[in-house]
Amino acid sequence: MSDVSLIKIEAIVREEAYLDVKHALSEIGVNGITVYQVVGCGLQRGLSEYVRGQKVEIEVTPKIKFEIVVSSEEWEKKTIETISRAAFTGNPGDGKIFSYNIRQAVKIRTGETGYDAVQSPNECR
Repeated sequence: MSDVSLIKIEAIVREEAYLDVKHALSEIGVNGITVYQVVGCGLQRGLSEYVRGQKVEIEVTPKIKFEIVVSSEEWEKKTIETISRAAFTGNPGDGKIFSYNIRQAVKIRTGETGYDAVQSPNECR
């Protein structure tokens, strides 16, 4: 299946959205995910909080980063819509989603490349 386009989706969401996003992805059949705990800031450049009566500027906030590889633009759209719905609060800091075309994928154990390297019988197609 060399004509299949592989697409990487990266989503950075609030920590409290982790379980909702993970569950929503599982519901649509996306099983192959990588998850990181990260810190960062968006346009608001962090936030201010009061700790023991003192105003403290927090320049970066904890976030969760999901990485997912899908095999079509249809799955890209479906995955992005699912993450957007699950992570939405309507407040600043809900996160961002990025997608990229993948030039190559190799499964180290078997040497499979492209589509075959990222798919298994139970993963999204």
